[in-house]
Amino acid sequence: MDFFNAQFFGALLAIVAIDLVLAGDNAIVIALAARKLPDHLRKRAIVWGTMGAVVVRAALTVVVVWLLKIPGLMLAGGLLLFWIAYKLLTDDDGGEVKEHGEASTSFWVAMRTIIIADGVMGLDNMLAVAGASHGSTLLVILGLIISIPIMVWGSTLILKLIDRFPIILQLGGAVLAWTACSMVIHEPMIAGYVQDPKWLSYILHAVAIAAVLGIAALVNRRNRQRAQEQRPHRAAPQT
Repeated sequence: MDFFNAQFFGALLAIVAIDLVLAGDNAIVIALAARKLPDHLRKRAIVWGTMGAVVVRAALTVVVVWLLKIPGLMLAGGLLLFWIAYKLLTDDDGGEVKEHGEASTSFWVAMRTIIIADGVMGLDNMLAVAGASHGSTLLVILGLIISIPIMVWGSTLILKLIDRFPIILQLGGAVLAWTACSMVIHEPMIAGYVQDPKWLSYILHAVAIAAVLGIAALVNRRNRQRAQEQRPHRAAPQT
């Protein structure tokens, strides 16, 4: 492909459109992973998590076509994403304020979650970008660079919305569960059994969302009850 001609810019616009459409779930992961951090670490988590995810995506783009031929990869990735969605929805800290050392540890946990989840969800994204680039390494690089501000801005916006409207947290978890279910049912080994008839696919998506949200809600309630039981009772006022 010749550089900077009509075909080049057409392919670039296609990649930008792909990034806009497909970067939403990645932004949700980043926002959910960063929401448990103190305010002074959130922006750093968003920026560094995005950069790490882009590095992983760049490395996988080179071999994504080969990777997608591995039997069971989409199934394993979908199951892993189910687990990530569940962990992002649960309050393991019981609502307690973290000390500085614990916050630093959680920062690196958030980084790991963001990078792993983006790598898992990015398989289809990277294949789409690789196809739109028509073999142009420059276009792939430009697509990765363009995806950075999209994910940073998107995750920052989602995080602000979560702070104001907690229900968005559940919606974000539902999106991740939907994505995970889509990966599982598109696994070549089982796709023929669950994609026909079409209504079965929708039922499986609904069940997956209900299971992730329901289990996370039960675990959160148990954690809050346990935290309340462990808090020392205030001494009764003396008369």
